[in-house]
Amino acid sequence: MAVDLGNFIYQYYINPIIYDTGYNPVNTITWAIILGLSLFGVVKLLDKLDITVDEIFIFAVSPYIFVGGSLRVVEDAGIVAAPLKYLLITPLIYFFIFFVCVAILILSKGLERVSRIKYYWPFALGGVAWSIVNVWLLYTTAKSFNATIFVLILSVGAALSFLVFVVARLLNFTLLKDRVNAFVLDGQLLDATATSFGLTFLPYAEKHVLPNFLIEATGTAFVMYPLKLIVTIPVLFIVDEYLKGESRNLTGLVKLAILTVGLAPAIRDTLRMTLGI
Repeated sequence: MAVDLGNFIYQYYINPIIYDTGYNPVNTITWAIILGLSLFGVVKLLDKLDITVDEIFIFAVSPYIFVGGSLRVVEDAGIVAAPLKYLLITPLIYFFIFFVCVAILILSKGLERVSRIKYYWPFALGGVAWSIVNVWLLYTTAKSFNATIFVLILSVGAALSFLVFVVARLLNFTLLKDRVNAFVLDGQLLDATATSFGLTFLPYAEKHVLPNFLIEATGTAFVMYPLKLIVTIPVLFIVDEYLKGESRNLTGLVKLAILTVGLAPAIRDTLRMTLGI
């Protein structure tokens, strides 16, 4: 029994991290459950720090999403050797960045108490500085730089987002008038664009269970666009309609989680294709 359990853990949890083979149904469900439970712990922490997860907070956290995506590329490029590189593979990278973020957030709140500087300025700047270091490291070690694919992915993603928002306005669909909701959908559509381009025009592979299943079933990676719309918009609607009576921090963190699982992979994929990694 102990041997079977050990083999199970290695097969579904440890080996995907060591060999970076991606996701399987078992670890996908497990990480999703852990993420959901973690949100409640983060709510308690933010309440203790007297921080509200509002629009300002979410935008201040955004640089750390870029940090996560770019750190994954640092690992993809082989810049960091084992065992440290395991910290840069999902899900360990989420814990790593989370604890660093909390440390910077606590320091920023401490600075706010002894000065007139609002906590979100040093907090956001910490993420921006970290992102710049990651990009510099990648750029100086990259063997190529494809500006065309970079501009193309950003342009197509932005154009599609704009189209969705125009249609939403014409239909008087107020959900996307909220800037956080719009930002979340932007991140998801950018992820769909990067995935579609990478799988269709470049030799990349999908590692997530559901997208991989749908891509194989439909025969095209562009199925990611309707998938993102069909999933993201109803989830945002449910959050706004049915969680609005709950803690505001819980509502904001759910949206931040949705943003992260879309924008972080989008950043990673875009940087990989741009730098030929």
